[in-house]
Amino acid sequence: MDGKGLSRQLPASLWLLLFGGLVGLVVLDSVGGLYYIGAYGPGKLIGALLAVGAVAVSPRLDGRALPVAACVLAGVSLCVSFWMHLEMRASGLAMGFAELAALTWLLLVVARRGKPSWAALAVPLLGMAIVVRPVSTATRQSTIIMALLWALAAVTALGIGLGMRLLLADRRRQAAALRLEQRTEFARDLHDFVAHHVTGIVVQAQGARAIAGRKPELVPPALQRIEQAGSEALTSMRHMVGMLRDAEGEVALTPLSGIAEVRTLVEEFSAVGGARAGLDLEGTFDDLPVEVTTTAHRVVMEALTNVRKHAHGCTEVRVSVHRSRDRLTVRVSDDGRQRHGSSSGFGLKGLAERVGLIGGSIQAGPVTSGGWGVEATLPVPPSPSQPPSPSPASPAKAAS
Repeated sequence: MDGKGLSRQLPASLWLLLFGGLVGLVVLDSVGGLYYIGAYGPGKLIGALLAVGAVAVSPRLDGRALPVAACVLAGVSLCVSFWMHLEMRASGLAMGFAELAALTWLLLVVARRGKPSWAALAVPLLGMAIVVRPVSTATRQSTIIMALLWALAAVTALGIGLGMRLLLADRRRQAAALRLEQRTEFARDLHDFVAHHVTGIVVQAQGARAIAGRKPELVPPALQRIEQAGSEALTSMRHMVGMLRDAEGEVALTPLSGIAEVRTLVEEFSAVGGARAGLDLEGTFDDLPVEVTTTAHRVVMEALTNVRKHAHGCTEVRVSVHRSRDRLTVRVSDDGRQRHGSSSGFGLKGLAERVGLIGGSIQAGPVTSGGWGVEATLPVPPSPSQPPSPSPASPAKAAS
């Protein structure tokens, strides 16, 4: 909802019914002889027509023009009531339904989408104009009852308008939070996908330059792999740019990945050359939720990217994915020497946030056998036919 008008959000049939009802009340009041007051002419008719006309154009008025118009109409209505109080004595001609019904609807719309500074002035003026009219010529039991009934209608309209205003504000806050979450997700995707491919391109280019003089026959395959990695990086970037441009469309979700994509990551890592990568799978993975498999895929991707960047002298990388009853453990370790400060950065921070979102934990640091290791423990919700495990989940330990 854009908040430009309550009337615009009503179906055309309901809007026509509302406007037709107001016109019908004008005709009813006219037939009842409530507009022509002796020698003073149709003073009340002018006020009623102005109010109904304001309802008709209210969908085209913005948040400032609408309460300004409502203030003007409320002032006109109060002036008519004051004039009737001076010129008439104990007359039933003070009553009428079209003008008060139109002012009540304007009260609802102003409370719903009027600019706060002007709405704060328009709302009390409209309420006063609605309540004062029945008792403008006489204060007796019947007129007091009518004033109370119209006051109840005005309070109801005000409550509905304010409720819809608060609901719209809450939806806007949720939309803003969702956009912020999407931007964070896009930043993670940019690092996870594009940085992974670009790192592979750099490593392959360095390898091709190193072997160009000694084994020139290996250069064309290396160039082909570089071209493939570059194409994949461009595809990922186009995908993310397309999601950013589709601001008015549906929420763009992170691409989903499974254990098969983890195997592909390991195979591509080995194909680039340099360190060998092996994958150990233990357990069943068919019933894993997509958020668990996607997070496991990101853990492996980030860890392999860091091996390319930071592990000097690395000859072997071990990737293991172990499924137990209530958790999935992902370990990636290498036998290389780490550069100073390689344990920090946006990659591991974003990875820790992603793992923490599903209630998991992640640790990264040197391993006892040498090299560097990353281990993530991801909780697996029990399936409907499987009772939950009694063992409590370990507290999350995020990598910095």
